[in-house]
Amino acid sequence: MAVLVEANSVIVRMQAIRDRYAGGWSEFADAVPNNTLCSDDEIARVGFMNPNDCDAYIGNLERSGLTFLRDGQSQDIAVAVQTDGIAVPCEWLEFVRIEVAPGQAVAAVRLKKGTASQQVCPENWSYEKSLSRQFAVVPADRLDKSLTFLRHENGLDVYLNALTGEEVYIGRPNLKAE
Repeated sequence: MAVLVEANSVIVRMQAIRDRYAGGWSEFADAVPNNTLCSDDEIARVGFMNPNDCDAYIGNLERSGLTFLRDGQSQDIAVAVQTDGIAVPCEWLEFVRIEVAPGQAVAAVRLKKGTASQQVCPENWSYEKSLSRQFAVVPADRLDKSLTFLRHENGLDVYLNALTGEEVYIGRPNLKAE
């Protein structure tokens, strides 16, 4: 099996969660700050739209007993980016693309030597409403030129897109509503 990769995805080995995460799977699942969790029997995935939120979540995982990097290699935790693949050296994970329906491909990761025949996605996920169907990446150095921050509401940063005049939403699960 394989798990969905959208935006910035934190990937965690299930065995590490069972063996070293304080409180095991139950506590791990309860601590996920958004509704992007999905897992197969080997890996779990939590997604973030903002890389800073991804980094903060990894810090929480490390404080709960997991190891991100050792000697420059992923240990219990890896990061996969929808457009670029696995972001740090990782010997245990591979990036794949899976067709979920004709003309509808999604990014995914699976354990190396695994056989991904199905895609595991978060509960209530659908391709039609997904980042796999339509998304945009704004480089950090162009953010101020492309988007104007409007407000933070309900776990989202809301921006005005200067090119389209439309509001753009970026999920920010770690921020409180103002």
